[in-house]
Amino acid sequence: MTTPLFSFFTNRSRRVVETVTPGRTLADVVLPPQTRRTLEHALAQVRNHELIFGRWGLGERHIAGRGLAFNFAGAPGTGKTICAEAIAHELGLKLLVVDYAQAESMWFGETPKNIVAAFRAAAEQSAVLFFDEADAIATRRSAGTILPHDRESNLTINVLLRELEAFNGIVIFATNLAANFDPAFERRIRTHVLFEMPGVEERVRIWELQIHPKKTPLRADVDFRRLAERYQMSGGDIKNAVIKAAAAAAAESGPDLGKQIGQEHFERAAQDVLSAKSVMQQSLFEGGFAASDSVSQWQSVAARWRTAVVVALGLAGTALIAALAAVALTLLR
Repeated sequence: MTTPLFSFFTNRSRRVVETVTPGRTLADVVLPPQTRRTLEHALAQVRNHELIFGRWGLGERHIAGRGLAFNFAGAPGTGKTICAEAIAHELGLKLLVVDYAQAESMWFGETPKNIVAAFRAAAEQSAVLFFDEADAIATRRSAGTILPHDRESNLTINVLLRELEAFNGIVIFATNLAANFDPAFERRIRTHVLFEMPGVEERVRIWELQIHPKKTPLRADVDFRRLAERYQMSGGDIKNAVIKAAAAAAAESGPDLGKQIGQEHFERAAQDVLSAKSVMQQSLFEGGFAASDSVSQWQSVAARWRTAVVVALGLAGTALIAALAAVALTLLR
């Protein structure tokens, strides 16, 4: 009988990629005009790939670097993951999602092998390879004196760059922190798509899309345009707000048949979502506290430092006097 401890040390094979059959399309995502234009330009490159490298002969001149690598960069909740799935759906391909938590191994040398395996799987299945939160794996390489973990990370990045150069398929990176990418990825990524925060018109449409047109009970006072104008939120935030509003309405007393989601539910939910984001981003140095609180805290800290300095100087003076007295006594003897 195999023990859990034995399995932990011997069974190191894990599912590095998850195969997704795309169900969402570009019609399911609302994007600002510039983001959609850049995304359509990326799709055009995919559709014209065979024309450029096949019939036009560039494939005979450029053996490496023929793959299509796209970088989806932007704030959380702006549609990067949905668009990766939508592109695969548009092309009639499967989506292979790399689970970096599984790809990163405690065993030295295993993480680069897992990356190679992900590219091999994408090539064999003719699938779109998707690295979500890619800055975790494509981070800047370390230089100078480095630890074993840094050497493993550098090796992983080198392998990823090599696989990108040799891959002839479609790779999509998604990140909230594009600045953390190693500079070597810049020339290997064909198109960078910036996912901007939605404007008012986009937010109105996103609010509407979160509601089932026939089943979701809404009160007559619901005004999505008012919500869009009042709250600057990403698509992901709006989704969370809608679910919160529905949960609040459903929790009210009375028969389910008479329950409806009203404007106050949406307003309160939107405020809750934005408040939660504010708490997560709270920092003394970034204005997370009220100005008066910050001043009083800094005054308190400064007072403590002054007290500590005075005490330290007093002790140092006392020690100096004692030392001089000791020297004087020695000389007198």
